[in-house]
Amino acid sequence: MADKARTKKPRARRIVKATGLDVQTAFFERMGQRQQFQELFEYLPGTYFFVKDRESRMIYASRSILDRFGLSEQSEIVGTKDSDYFPTEIADAFVRDDQRVMSTGEPLINHVEIWYNDQRVFDWFVKNKLPVRDTAGCIIGVMGTVQSYEGRQKSLSMFSMVSQAVDHIRENLESPISVPELAQVVGVSQRQLHRKFREAFGMSVQEFLAKTRIQAASAALVHTSDSIVTIAHRFGFCDQSAFTHQFRKYTGETPLRYRRRHHRG
Repeated sequence: MADKARTKKPRARRIVKATGLDVQTAFFERMGQRQQFQELFEYLPGTYFFVKDRESRMIYASRSILDRFGLSEQSEIVGTKDSDYFPTEIADAFVRDDQRVMSTGEPLINHVEIWYNDQRVFDWFVKNKLPVRDTAGCIIGVMGTVQSYEGRQKSLSMFSMVSQAVDHIRENLESPISVPELAQVVGVSQRQLHRKFREAFGMSVQEFLAKTRIQAASAALVHTSDSIVTIAHRFGFCDQSAFTHQFRKYTGETPLRYRRRHHRG
């Protein structure tokens, strides 16, 4: 009798598991084709949600993204691409990430990159991208979230390791900043600092510095009437030519063109 009792236990667990899956299946069938989970993102402050198809065309975007791009209805964004809203260099980088996720099936988690903030100025954001599969398990697109770096760093331990360095960079953008100086501020070796930046941002300290200076310069181009050469010198570029080269590298357009498109002063 004891042997029979022991043989029944695994069977009972399997029945419970199957019943749980049946409950889940029945629940989703009752939900129907309307994707209600996406509505949750409308109530998460500072979080943007999107879905794209295999060609990286927009299929769905949260209200926050529609507002960011000055759109009113979902129908206005469906079928559009990143190149309709961003400079070529940045849009191409977004699409490369999409295609990598869809080709490998591997998610892209906590990826830090430049995106437009509420003032249409470049700033740091954290992106997550996951593949979207059909009922047969085939990848048919990509979905993702975008959050501001400042909001996200408070909840991610990896950012706490370098937040002191990031704060120091942001507070001293108009002064020369070196890697040894940053390492001393954080209290780690230069090698450790480089490793932590790679883990958190996927880029070197120097590249983070360059992109952050470009982000600050883009805000100055939009919100001030200072000359381009003045802005270049303010944020650590040796001359206007070097500034223009770096600005185009990261944004896909020259400082002058960027200012003409966004200037409010």
